Amino acid sequence: MSTTTAFDDLLRANEEYAASHAQALQGFDGVARAGVAVITCMDSRIEPLQLLGLTHGDAKIFRNPGGRVTDAALEALVLGVHLLGVDRILVVPHTRCAMTTRSENELRETISERAGVDAWFQRFHVVPDQEAALAEDVHRVTSHPLIQGRAEVGGFRYDVDTGRLTQLV
Repeated sequence: MSTTTAFDDLLRANEEYAASHAQALQGFDGVARAGVAVITCMDSRIEPLQLLGLTHGDAKIFRNPGGRVTDAALEALVLGVHLLGVDRILVVPHTRCAMTTRSENELRETISERAGVDAWFQRFHVVPDQEAALAEDVHRVTSHPLIQGRAEVGGFRYDVDTGRLTQLV
């Protein structure tokens, strides 16, 4: 019986990582050392810590398609503000985001076709107007009764081609 799995390469890499990891975060309590939380897209072109000049342990990062402030993101922010030292929140969608290029129905059609299963029940939270969505998301955070007045909140756009972050809200 073979014990080879689709994850073997990742587990080997983790062994190397773990060998040097213990010293770097020994005694670390999980508080965001820079007081920062970032809500951003799951796009692999985005390196949230690096683009802000931060390092491991400095920030709480929440990623989802489109970098939207979902209910789960709000939950993470409330915990960050009250338990994990967060006093600055950045909402960061990005240029050339796949969530801005198709409608909900187009995504459902594509996924249904590729999956061979009807995907019309699934919501994908597409972003037809990124700036309007960003303003709405920042408002969701600033008006949340458990966050309101407890953290500075900004809305930014990250340019995946230049690496620049621009504050829009």
